[in-house]
Amino acid sequence: MEIRRALPQDFRELLHCLKMRSKYAVLLVFVVGLVIIEKENKFISRVSDKLKQSPQALAEANGTEASPAPAENGSLASLQELDAAFSQLRSRLRNVTLQLAGDGDPEPRRHVLLMATTRTGSSFVGEFFNQQGSIFYLFEPLWHIERTVTFEPGGANAVGSALVYRDVLKQLLLCDLYILESFISPAPEGHLTPFMFRRGSSRSLCEEPVCTPSTKKVFEKYHCKNRRCGPLNITLAAEACRRKQHVALKTVRIRQLEFLQPLVEDPRLDVRIIQLVRDPRAVLASRMVAFSGKYETWKKWASEGEAPLREEEVQRLRGNCESIRLSAELGLRRPGWLRGRYMLVRYEDVAQAPLRKAEEMYRFAGLPLTPQVEEWIGKNTQAPRDGSGVYSTRKNSSEQFEKWRFSIPFKLAQVVQDACAPAMRLFGYKLASSPAALANRSFSLLEEAQPSWVT
Repeated sequence: MEIRRALPQDFRELLHCLKMRSKYAVLLVFVVGLVIIEKENKFISRVSDKLKQSPQALAEANGTEASPAPAENGSLASLQELDAAFSQLRSRLRNVTLQLAGDGDPEPRRHVLLMATTRTGSSFVGEFFNQQGSIFYLFEPLWHIERTVTFEPGGANAVGSALVYRDVLKQLLLCDLYILESFISPAPEGHLTPFMFRRGSSRSLCEEPVCTPSTKKVFEKYHCKNRRCGPLNITLAAEACRRKQHVALKTVRIRQLEFLQPLVEDPRLDVRIIQLVRDPRAVLASRMVAFSGKYETWKKWASEGEAPLREEEVQRLRGNCESIRLSAELGLRRPGWLRGRYMLVRYEDVAQAPLRKAEEMYRFAGLPLTPQVEEWIGKNTQAPRDGSGVYSTRKNSSEQFEKWRFSIPFKLAQVVQDACAPAMRLFGYKLASSPAALANRSFSLLEEAQPSWVT
């Protein structure tokens, strides 16, 4: 201490400067070494080769704790410690980079939106994604919004409904399932609800840990199909959504593609939109069976012809076809915000070659098609002829897709063709000129699909 005090002030400052420089030099060497490690793997490979013979290297390879290195190997132990430190820091840097940018992730998080209208086969096609174990799939979550919020058709109200639907979709794609609590009726208590619409159609909501033990004396309006679960815990469902690698939603309640631009441009999302369409003549024939009460006027006119169809009925049909056509035309124009994120699919093509179309859709979405999905497609596209119910996803698909041709009266088909001709031409559906042409099995009403439909 006396010697240190005796040193001149300038000399003490010189020593302090040298110490600081040595610290900065060590830091600089560390950073340079990190850069070298990140850009040149050869250095690490050479070090690893030298370490293969050391006890510590062998212990690390076996996942055991290393014994202290001998004194004569002190320099080698130091090199091992430095190598371990570099590896740990490199791993942390890579993790942070992946979290911030997502670069280098072999399977980035995808958000698939299946956009359709009722009776177009969307439940069947949605199962292609529901059966994939790494996808969190929701079946028609917007049903709750439609039941709770009332919008008159047309004008500003139609725009308002589209905006509400879009904002709810965004939150759902981000796994914020709590957004639904404002629309589920009766309102959930403690984030628990037995009224999640068609819960059984979403495998992710019927798997553990979302499937909690069933509760006695609790009536579930929508329950899981193959197991008994308690009321849906929305918190557990949201956590399951975040754990899954991807998210997919199916909806028939939003048709205006342009309103989805904010979803596509949201940096938190990687949205892929699949628009599913079907021959509008087949859609009408299917709706007349599934929603019989709503189409009494159509059925009476077709069978009796006593009173003409009301103009508002025809206008509604025309408006539906036009909204679908305008959305498809927008997607096929390939605007910058939608390029590579839109795919147009005809149900008829899916029905004729379900596995091939599933592969195309998965490829478009950037997802792997698993054997589980392939197995489901095989089992559910070869059903007996009499084994397909109105709402069933189990179909003899190669025979079902044109069944409508032999049940719909030609006069109804003519109404649809007159109202929906522009959309039918865009999607490659041929017009039938006579009852014989409509019922002729050898006459195809379907043109070949266009490669440009995948953008």
